[in-house]
Amino acid sequence: MRIKLYHFKHEWNEPFDLSLDSENTLLLIFGEIGRVPELDSAIGELCEAYPHAITAGCSSAGEICDGELYEHSLVAAVIRMEKSRIRKVELPIASADDSERVGKMLASELLDEELKGIFVISEGLKINGTELTLGINSRLPEGVIVTGGLAADDDRFEVTYVLDENCRPRSGIVSAIGFYGASLHLRAGYRGGWDRFGVERKITSSRKNVLYTLNDEPALEVYKRYLGKYAEELPASALLFPLAIRESKEKEAKVRTVLGVNETEQSITFAGEIPEGGSASFMKANFDRIIDGAYEAAQSLMEVGEVPGEPLCITVSCVGRRLLLKQRTEEELEATLDALPKGTRQIGFYSYGEISTMHSGECDLHNQTMTLTLIWEE
Repeated sequence: MRIKLYHFKHEWNEPFDLSLDSENTLLLIFGEIGRVPELDSAIGELCEAYPHAITAGCSSAGEICDGELYEHSLVAAVIRMEKSRIRKVELPIASADDSERVGKMLASELLDEELKGIFVISEGLKINGTELTLGINSRLPEGVIVTGGLAADDDRFEVTYVLDENCRPRSGIVSAIGFYGASLHLRAGYRGGWDRFGVERKITSSRKNVLYTLNDEPALEVYKRYLGKYAEELPASALLFPLAIRESKEKEAKVRTVLGVNETEQSITFAGEIPEGGSASFMKANFDRIIDGAYEAAQSLMEVGEVPGEPLCITVSCVGRRLLLKQRTEEELEATLDALPKGTRQIGFYSYGEISTMHSGECDLHNQTMTLTLIWEE
């Protein structure tokens, strides 16, 4: 596997290595896609330089490249597989209600005896990430690693874009890249670092990813009391105040981030499922624990032992972490590289939701986590 990373801010940082072009080359592109003509033109230049490659990417809330954070720019990785193959599929999604069906179709189209892993890049707003992963899980055999993320729009929550098969930014699509071959290895890790506090409240009314009442009180009213002065800045301020959701006492808690609020219904829409009858806890930030969580996510990948060559780490972290950490954001990126094998190249983005395979072997949506995908060939 050969890797080259590029960065665009008014111009590409160096000439393209055209020898990397092939049918088994993947272009990963993250940045302020779909909003700035100069950046969209730069994407076109990159795609023209690698006409045989498969292109994937999305809009972001910050771009990641080798431990550094960039804004209002593009980062790109050109990855040429030497012994393995890749394939991309994409599907339109009209609303969050379509999420499970789209997940099933994506996984079914990529399924193959040699399938090792799938990286999902999804529309960030018109999606129910939990149902998307449920659909994917229902079609995959044990052992297939699934990771990815939801496209972002900084902290605006207006529109998100995913690059289509023609290298153009489009809203309302979900894409997935399949990785195949006996020589290919993928590992996934994720961690949070947020602290729960206060009492658990019962989820007394919800539908899919929309929360209506907590302890029979209007959910938005309860949430605004909790936010205090930050309530006026919803939904953006909600990124700093996620909820921990538990389906039952036996189940692992999952962090959920707010995507939108409805003042008329006094409801809150989240990036993933909110199970009626479950419980919700408010969360607060601990700066050091969040950075430690990033390091631990990388450490969890190293249980595999020695990694040969120059591996690639695709890093997807939550926009809420970035808004909270501010000038300390690069500390969590550097922490991941400190724990990863020497020579690891890193590319990624800040998202509206992260997807990762869990200890159970199935993938799920995560929020407010640092999620890592390590890829290498023997």
